[in-house]
Amino acid sequence: MRTVLKKTAFIVLLILSSCVREEQLPDTPSGNFEELWKIINERYCFLEYKKIDWDNIHTIYKKYITDDMPDSELFNVLGHMLTELKDGHVNLYSDIEATCYTSWFDDYPPNYNELLLLNYLGTGHHAEGSIRYAVFHGNIGYMHCSNFSETMDNERINMILNSMSGCDGLIVDVRNNNGGSIGNAALLASHFTNARVLTGYIRHKTGKGRNSFSEAKAIYIDPAVGIYWSKPVVVLSNRQTFSAGNFFVNTMRYFPQITTAGDITGGGSGLPFTSELPNGWGVRFSASPHFDADMNHIEFGIEPEYPISMDVRDEEKGIDSIIEEACSMLNDPTLH
Repeated sequence: MRTVLKKTAFIVLLILSSCVREEQLPDTPSGNFEELWKIINERYCFLEYKKIDWDNIHTIYKKYITDDMPDSELFNVLGHMLTELKDGHVNLYSDIEATCYTSWFDDYPPNYNELLLLNYLGTGHHAEGSIRYAVFHGNIGYMHCSNFSETMDNERINMILNSMSGCDGLIVDVRNNNGGSIGNAALLASHFTNARVLTGYIRHKTGKGRNSFSEAKAIYIDPAVGIYWSKPVVVLSNRQTFSAGNFFVNTMRYFPQITTAGDITGGGSGLPFTSELPNGWGVRFSASPHFDADMNHIEFGIEPEYPISMDVRDEEKGIDSIIEEACSMLNDPTLH
């Protein structure tokens, strides 16, 4: 793996393992409420971009806090306050429960059916880590990457791509890929370029002010060691393509042989930090915003070049409308 990918993986690992610890308020319901509000006020990276009036939210939720309230009620109030951020990377967690904002995909059609996909893959498909792959009708290669959490390496990716080297085109399906390691996502993407490509930027919080950010740092993808796939590729996404999955789709669209299709991704472009409340509850939040190569935010998702939705009537017949349309696109000679 080239140096730029190693550095990216190291930075992400450092960020994900970071825990912001400062002098805290007392371990009372009021103290925990104020500490959580303060953490988000000083560290969360999208307050201004999302136009969130965090001061007003303090006023709204403060009235529900009393120093004799039980932990279960406090947890509920603090969890509801965090949903105001509308961010799938934001969680409050204790030893027994955790909050999670899911409207970023619950409010959208799934555009994915695991049972249909298994029919397409058939009993003879192969799997390497989080990637399942097969050759479809029309001599189209297909790989579904369910997450970027499992370890990836060049040897495995080269083996997968080599097994489909005789195909005329390739579908890379990252529907329902909720993320994982950006290093893994960058490694897979690096097999689809033969030159260094600028794919985005990242900024980091440098102070307590809501707009205290570093200068934007460029993100480049260098060619992988091994196979470079130069034939046409269609990348499929849906709303549950999130975080490192979102990063992958953003990266792939800057390579000339790539076409994106399906539904808008779920976003999740803020790299998370963790911190702790006085009572020991953990809080995770987006701290470093990631942008595309034109410095546009991708927190709310990436629109595909070709929007395609699942057709219920097709599903009843065992047909995945999105896969079928992707195959038709790859059989189109204008893509070759």
